[in-house]
Amino acid sequence: MKKLLAVLIAAVTAVAIGVTAALSSGDGRTVLKFDTMAPVVAPYTGATNAIRGVPGGGVPWQLDSASGRLRANGRLQIEVQGLVIVSSGVNPAATFKGIVSCLSSTAGAPTTVNVSTDPVPATMTGNAEIDAKVALPSPCFAPIVFVTSGTGNWFAVTGR
Repeated sequence: MKKLLAVLIAAVTAVAIGVTAALSSGDGRTVLKFDTMAPVVAPYTGATNAIRGVPGGGVPWQLDSASGRLRANGRLQIEVQGLVIVSSGVNPAATFKGIVSCLSSTAGAPTTVNVSTDPVPATMTGNAEIDAKVALPSPCFAPIVFVTSGTGNWFAVTGR
């Protein structure tokens, strides 16, 4: 019985060490998966009511659909369709990029860390696919994903 208990404890310890190592090494496990995003609307347009330091686009936007996934290794995949300005029905931005915003810590103090992808082409009808890797901070608590202009003003954010 003692041998069986010792083997069981050893097995549980090995699994726990393996899981801890996988998480700390930034493997491909899903951190955040989403099937919707919210477009920027008042009062979040412009810099006055930025979310985690990311200013909103200057006017209200609308969005037909969005989905994506953030993995522990920093791989970010986002697909948006119909991300356009409400008043014109057109996307004037030639490129979109993704920003991941994490609550983290620096020298033991809480901080917000925003990391972004390189810009990707976006159509005038507001369609784009982002598939990139970002350097996530450790820890990365409560991640929020934004779709932004090439200069970093957000047009869509995880949420509804």
